[in-house]
Amino acid sequence: MLLTIDVGNTHTVLGLFEGEEVIEHWRINTDPRRTADEIAVVLQGLVQQSPLLADTDISGIALCSTVPSVLHEMREMCRRYYGDVPAVIVEPGVKTGVPVRMDNPKEVGADRIVNALAAVHLHGGPAIVVDFGTATTFDAVSAKGEYVGGAIAPGIEISIDALSARGAQLHKIELVRPRSVIAKNTVEALQSGIIFGFAGQVDGIVERMSEDLAENPESVTVIATGGLAPLVLEESRSIDAFEPWLTLVGLRLIYERNIATSA
Repeated sequence: MLLTIDVGNTHTVLGLFEGEEVIEHWRINTDPRRTADEIAVVLQGLVQQSPLLADTDISGIALCSTVPSVLHEMREMCRRYYGDVPAVIVEPGVKTGVPVRMDNPKEVGADRIVNALAAVHLHGGPAIVVDFGTATTFDAVSAKGEYVGGAIAPGIEISIDALSARGAQLHKIELVRPRSVIAKNTVEALQSGIIFGFAGQVDGIVERMSEDLAENPESVTVIATGGLAPLVLEESRSIDAFEPWLTLVGLRLIYERNIATSA
């Protein structure tokens, strides 16, 4: 089975593929202090505790990381504990099949390139990927499958943390849909501002980006991913598809490109 690992600033998402299907997945905190040995213990514990994975052997690993210190430890974990397993780490020199049309391609996070590849594979281009993570990122992919640019906005949790830190009478809240956009109490007012506000942000940026991306903006497929995406899916007018494992799918595709090529 192929183990895919997406290391984000806040969470690390892991998935096991059997063929093209994700048969098991986990989400854990990203801890920059965690060593390679600790990562291996956590990973092996998750696999051993899953009722779906009795006597499972990991035959390949594909990973990407936006946190350099964690990437270093992940690399060491692969070397020390899975040295006989083919591993693909998304970094310069790895074949992704995604041309990057940016002023400085090295500035683009590996996860965004991986998402672009998976978006075109699943839905074709042109496409826009909206990834709800620590930041909310918008990535534009041309009809030819090129990564042509994007936008970055503060994420939902960052916004809530900043608001509660700077507002004396504002506290962290449960993120659920309020009864109405016109709230009758402070908690629902915060819920309204966050959920409907972010949905409006998504629709506004997607509309402008679609006009720049394609002659026919309606031809652009908008794909949402990320752990916080379900909060705004029903409130956004522009999202066409929700792919919770988009990055993991992209990692599987990149693994297949590189291992098949080198075999």
